[in-house]
Amino acid sequence: MKLPREISGEELAKLLKKYDYAITRQTGSHIRLTTALHGEHHITIPAHKYLKIGTLSSILSDIAIHFKIDKSDLIKELF
Repeated sequence: MKLPREISGEELAKLLKKYDYAITRQTGSHIRLTTALHGEHHITIPAHKYLKIGTLSSILSDIAIHFKIDKSDLIKELF
């Protein structure tokens, strides 16, 4: 499945609520999200209008590794 081309950092943060990620802080144009599922995990995403494909892919890879699921399954569930 292809990654969406026009997704913002705020939209991604909302979608990640499915995995119990919550905004813990925001510094400038970066949002810090934290989840306690499967151990504590933090990610930082840029709060830009559109995320670059490489940035989005890297964030999703990090989440997939933390939850020990396939990245393509994560993409299907989120989008």
